[in-house]
Amino acid sequence: MAVASAAPGSIFWKQLLFSLLVLILFCDACQKISLQVPSHLRAEALVGKVNLKECLQSASLILSSDPDFRILEDGSIYTTHDLVLSSGKSFSILLSDSQGQGQKEIEIILEAGGKKVPKRHMKDAVLRRSKRRWAPIPCSLMENSLGPFPQHVQQVQSDAAQNYTIFYSISGPGVDKEPFNLFFIEKDTGDIFCTRSIDREQYQEFPIYAYATTADGYAPEYPLPLVFKVEDDNDNAPYFENKLTVFTVPENCRTGTSVGKVTAIDLDEPDTLHTRLKYKILQQIPNNPRHFTVHPDTGVITTTTPLLDREKCDTYKLIMEVRDMGGQPFGLFNTGTITISLEDENDNAPYFTETSYTVEVEENRIDVEILRMAVHDHDLPNTPHSRAVYQILQGNENGTFKISTDPNTNEAVLCVVKPLNYEVNRQVVLQIGVLNEAQFAKAVNSKTTTTMCTTVVTVKVKDHDEGPECQPPVKVIQSEDCLPAGTELLGYKAVDPERGTGEGLRYKKIQDEDNWFEINEYTGDLKTVKVLDRESTFVKNNQYNVSVIAFDADGRSCTGTLVVFLEDKNDHPPQIKQEELTICRHDKDYVVLEPTDQDGPDNGPPFQFILDNSASKLWTVETRDGKTAILRGRQDLDYDYYTVPIQIKDRHGASATHILPVRVCDCTIPSECRMPSKLSREAALANVFLGKWAILAMVLGSVLLLCILFTCFCVTVKKTVKKCFPEDVAQQNLIVSNTEGPGEEVMDANIRLPTQTSNVCDTSISVGTLGGQGVKTQQSFEMVKGGYTLDANKGGGHQTLESVKGVTDTGRYTYSDWHNFTQPRLGEESIRGHTG
Repeated sequence: MAVASAAPGSIFWKQLLFSLLVLILFCDACQKISLQVPSHLRAEALVGKVNLKECLQSASLILSSDPDFRILEDGSIYTTHDLVLSSGKSFSILLSDSQGQGQKEIEIILEAGGKKVPKRHMKDAVLRRSKRRWAPIPCSLMENSLGPFPQHVQQVQSDAAQNYTIFYSISGPGVDKEPFNLFFIEKDTGDIFCTRSIDREQYQEFPIYAYATTADGYAPEYPLPLVFKVEDDNDNAPYFENKLTVFTVPENCRTGTSVGKVTAIDLDEPDTLHTRLKYKILQQIPNNPRHFTVHPDTGVITTTTPLLDREKCDTYKLIMEVRDMGGQPFGLFNTGTITISLEDENDNAPYFTETSYTVEVEENRIDVEILRMAVHDHDLPNTPHSRAVYQILQGNENGTFKISTDPNTNEAVLCVVKPLNYEVNRQVVLQIGVLNEAQFAKAVNSKTTTTMCTTVVTVKVKDHDEGPECQPPVKVIQSEDCLPAGTELLGYKAVDPERGTGEGLRYKKIQDEDNWFEINEYTGDLKTVKVLDRESTFVKNNQYNVSVIAFDADGRSCTGTLVVFLEDKNDHPPQIKQEELTICRHDKDYVVLEPTDQDGPDNGPPFQFILDNSASKLWTVETRDGKTAILRGRQDLDYDYYTVPIQIKDRHGASATHILPVRVCDCTIPSECRMPSKLSREAALANVFLGKWAILAMVLGSVLLLCILFTCFCVTVKKTVKKCFPEDVAQQNLIVSNTEGPGEEVMDANIRLPTQTSNVCDTSISVGTLGGQGVKTQQSFEMVKGGYTLDANKGGGHQTLESVKGVTDTGRYTYSDWHNFTQPRLGEESIRGHTG
């Protein structure tokens, strides 16, 4: 199949591209197959395609005998790398099924140079592919072609048309894909036409396929790939990538400093004259002098002078042009605006608006603003290049003044922070300088010779009648320790600056924590009202503070502090604050004594430890470092509680004797000692003492309860009482027998319930004081005449008052009758208790 081209754009062909011409000859299965190929094959190039299924229906393993080629499952043959075939080459395709039972071999012969193949014969029973001339010829289309349309592009022809009636068709982009219907082919002749103009920026090329088929649908040729390339037309002007481009560059920069790079876009075909761009500055605003230039090829903008001054002009605009066709006059172009802003540099020093200032201030005024000074700075406002920093260079050696910057106005604010004294100095002259926060950068064209501007401020002090002065604020006096009450000490003295003396001033004490002193109102001297004690908790570092206020007749005052420095006196012997000492035998056989002395170091250690004669028989003491000592038993002492008398002296002999409680215990640490301490022993003794009294009270209470029960049992009668007792009987005391035998329980069988409820009297019997304990018990019970009985013989016959007295009337019994009846029976019960 041949391809003929009649396209008018064929004159722009740059080269002829030949693709692979694949000739596949079908022969009997598993025989030789010859393929005609170019002499030069690129890597991964398609060599040909064979029908593997005609040789082996189900091939699971497909191998090539030549590593220069690889075989796909569909029978396609590809090169593995670039090959150059001088004459020809042959290799085999090995096929094997999954069981490995069937193995076939296909021999492939590659012929280089394009030899002719015998034509197909109609009489052959089986149609066979013949060698053919079926190769695409590169074709191009001009962009924006003016026609006429349809415009002839190319013609394709197949050699099979000599033997068959061939019909041609095409498919791909521009035919049955976007853009649709751009190309069509005459099916009989193979002529391809274009129906309209093409935009290369939208479609650079059209890869389509041409087909040759017979009337019955047989395809004697493989599809022919065709590529229609669209030749570029310079129809797009270049344009700047950013509509608004802003660059910044420091002022006073050197010549040749890069400002920025502009870029433009041209949609025409890259790497052609249509996209070869040139840049040019058409205009600079402001125009005089010219400060910038641009590289025509790269678009880089640079400075041409070091005279860029932001204070004169802070922004420049460049009107730039970009043109294609290498900048030729007939090239397409576009313009854009570039903005260049100058960054501020601290190239202008601030300066005061006036060279000198004069101000007045009253003496003794503090924390008051006295002056504001303005400065000018041409650099960018509200930046470190223009913000001012002020300094007092001279005249403020005493720190009387302070200067600061107002952040809102950038002014200097001068204040007085210490009082001025008219009598000492009536005028102060200050020299003040100003700088910027940022370091000064001198420009090339700058005329500034110094980086600091100065001014002079004269401060005149106005006289003012002030109050007394307390100078110095703190005064120290010395005093002996233990100074007795009534002793006078020199007090705090203030001065009236107008007179230079303390005449006419009054004094008052405003702080005296422990009230040690009283103050003389007219002289300020102190008198002690207590004995001064250096070891007092109100004394810190041997110092006791007294605050005094001095005031004049007008009420103006000042405050001073009088520090009384107390000299130490050896008035305190060493003390031991350890309440109890424990020696654990399993840890160590000694205890450490750590005495303290409230006096100062000069009256304190080294200490001397002396044992009492009685204690030295059992104990020894060893002094360590003059501050502590070791107390150790002379021998292994029994586990017990000991008291050890010991005398401790300081370096000057002041001493005190202490009785040390010491426990010798079978333990490892004191908390494990099971021997009671002194405090716990005293508490245990107190508990035992209280326990005895509690037991005694319980015994007496039990005896008293038994006596009450016994009395109730004795007064029980077995016979019904038919007359009430006299009223005075209830108020008498029932005397308990001295018999200590146990009483007899009152049982239900001993009590006979009354059978009548008439003539019932409630009688209370009081039991008097027993055993001298002052305990009284009152028992109430009910007497029924003739019904309440007393069991005299526990199971014997019953007797009543009537049977004893022989009286049967219902009158009242006298006390003697009751006494005669109860006493013998009480005696019997007592005897029975002893014998029981």
